[in-house]
Amino acid sequence: MSPRRDFLKKAALLLGTSATTPFEAIYPITRNSHPLPEEAVIGHGDYQYKVDKAWGKISPNTTPLFNCHEMIQDSSGRLIMLGDHTHNNILIFDKSGKLLDSWGNAFPGGHGLSLGLDDAGDDFLLITDCGWYQDRTGKWGKQQGQVVQTTTDGKIRMTIGHPKTIGIYPPDAPFMPTETAVAPNGDIYVADGYGSDYIIQYDQQGRYIRHFGGHQNSDKEYNLHNAHGVTVDLRDPSSPKLICTSRAENCFKVFSLDGKFLERIDLPGMHVCRAVIKGNTLYAGVCWSKDKAGNTDYGDSGFVTILNAQNKVVSNPGGMPPRYEHGKLLPTLQDKNGTFQHGHDVCVDDEENLYICQWKANYTPPVKLTRI
Repeated sequence: MSPRRDFLKKAALLLGTSATTPFEAIYPITRNSHPLPEEAVIGHGDYQYKVDKAWGKISPNTTPLFNCHEMIQDSSGRLIMLGDHTHNNILIFDKSGKLLDSWGNAFPGGHGLSLGLDDAGDDFLLITDCGWYQDRTGKWGKQQGQVVQTTTDGKIRMTIGHPKTIGIYPPDAPFMPTETAVAPNGDIYVADGYGSDYIIQYDQQGRYIRHFGGHQNSDKEYNLHNAHGVTVDLRDPSSPKLICTSRAENCFKVFSLDGKFLERIDLPGMHVCRAVIKGNTLYAGVCWSKDKAGNTDYGDSGFVTILNAQNKVVSNPGGMPPRYEHGKLLPTLQDKNGTFQHGHDVCVDDEENLYICQWKANYTPPVKLTRI
């Protein structure tokens, strides 16, 4: 542990702190009955964090939010967040929570946000609009989903639309994409997580290569149920992989970059969103978990889960400590403090601090977790 982290951890302990259907909008917002203490520390083992719920310095009058869906850090260190309020789909912060810029009003179903580099070495964004949207009265509806590539200041470079236009989906098959990932060669993988649950691979110009998965696949290894996320895993440079979320199955399924099934990572009780990799560590938001009776708890039951290089859970900030029996992970619940309502995404900055985007969390900005 670094001297900085050791000092911060000891300081926090001296303060008396101690270490929570494809479309979910039908469930009501509720407030947690266990308020989190000020300066609380959450997490387990070497992955413990000080909670800052007041990190985002924005006004609901000028930068209103519905849901904070995803966040990335760009090459210049800025934190770029995607939400589904069309007054400002994109909010750009510095690490102190100061708002630097905002733009975007064309993504009422703003859901997935990924970062890539073009041939000139410049950042670009892949914005996924899943098609589900909430209007100003609070009512929900849907439209056709899409993936849009933009510059970091909002200039559109390319759009990927419904796969029926290129003949790989029948006309009546739903396309409601939730996430994208970019491979080292520029290929783009689209997860149709609220639609037909395929992972669709395109080249960097948006030309179709292949698709696999789907929720009606006869092969259980390839079957995906709520393919909510897709991530390129480069932890082993000699064998790059795709980590695909099968959220309704409480697991990740791992494939080769050409779509061959490799393994399954079971996370019992956890409805995980996309995998986020920093160094050799995997982070994921847990949108909700099982209750003590083993039923899915669609109330405020989210947290964050952290896996090591061997894909073993080592910490659950906001959740109960990970427990294994005979090498198998036991179901995990939110902890009694209820730090988060629905962990939808984790952004890991260059100092290994976390920013947690929450779905349906009373229109609040991301929560910062400072590593100690």
